[in-house]
Amino acid sequence: MCGVLVTGGFGFIGSHLVERLLPDPNTRVHVVDNMSSSPIDVDAFVRQLAGRERLTYDICGLEDYSTRVSDRHFDEIYHLAAVVGPVGVLPHAGKIAGMMVNDTARIIALGLAHGAKVVDVSTSEVYGGGRDGYCSERDFKVIQPKVTVRLEYAVGKLAAEIALINSTKVTPLRACIVRPFNVAGPRQSGKGGFVLPRFIGQALRGEPITVYGDGSMVRAFTHVADIADGLIAAMARGGSGEAYNLGNPANKTSILDLAQRVLDRVGGPSKIDFVDPKELFGPLFEEANDKYPDADKSMSELGWRPKYDIDRVILDTAEYMRSGRRA
Repeated sequence: MCGVLVTGGFGFIGSHLVERLLPDPNTRVHVVDNMSSSPIDVDAFVRQLAGRERLTYDICGLEDYSTRVSDRHFDEIYHLAAVVGPVGVLPHAGKIAGMMVNDTARIIALGLAHGAKVVDVSTSEVYGGGRDGYCSERDFKVIQPKVTVRLEYAVGKLAAEIALINSTKVTPLRACIVRPFNVAGPRQSGKGGFVLPRFIGQALRGEPITVYGDGSMVRAFTHVADIADGLIAAMARGGSGEAYNLGNPANKTSILDLAQRVLDRVGGPSKIDFVDPKELFGPLFEEANDKYPDADKSMSELGWRPKYDIDRVILDTAEYMRSGRRA
């Protein structure tokens, strides 16, 4: 029986990963999640899971969990626990970098104690916009001159990456990094400031769709189901000490085009309004630089292929939001 630990396993991405893992009868999963940004009702979510008899969980943070005595053994550790979202990170300004690095130190210790392979979920923000938005694992990691909360998030993730990769060089730890690009899909909450559920929610309510600035920002939206598959591929085939982009280059689009697509596919009387996000969230809010992935390394080394185009991302998210579910 393969023991798997998923930190943040009741979050947006983590819940989809847990759904993928449990149907394997040779896998048992343990989730650690403090529920600070979870979009689901845990009881309802667990009831609908295939293989739920092999799922256990602790509702707590990693700091608390790491002090507990347990007889569980883990062969694999997926580390997803983190504050999330362009708005969700704002209340944690000044604390984010420490949270990222300290939690990663706890994961390194757990990985070594159990002899488990670690897949760490980082962020595309480490590229700082890359080369006019194009981001490859071969590129420099760019620290922008303006200090922002978003920069603290990016630098905290990058420091955690470096600590993890260096640990693979000086200890027996096996670990790799994944950098997701603009994940979207069912269960994502608009509360953290994520754009697609916000647009769809506004369209479903017949409200104006609020585009920040002029909407020219470039993204490559990737279906959460593709990301969950990529994490499993990274665990199975990712090289220790390596980093992999997980993003769908074919879904490259502007935010304004995304808004129009939502209008076309969701329908309703909404129109597009252009707004200043700082008027909504205060002076700490910053928009991300343009970004879209070079995914060749994940495709060639992990055998990963994103399956879902941008319209499927929109339609699956809209269907979930129409249902009013939380699991």
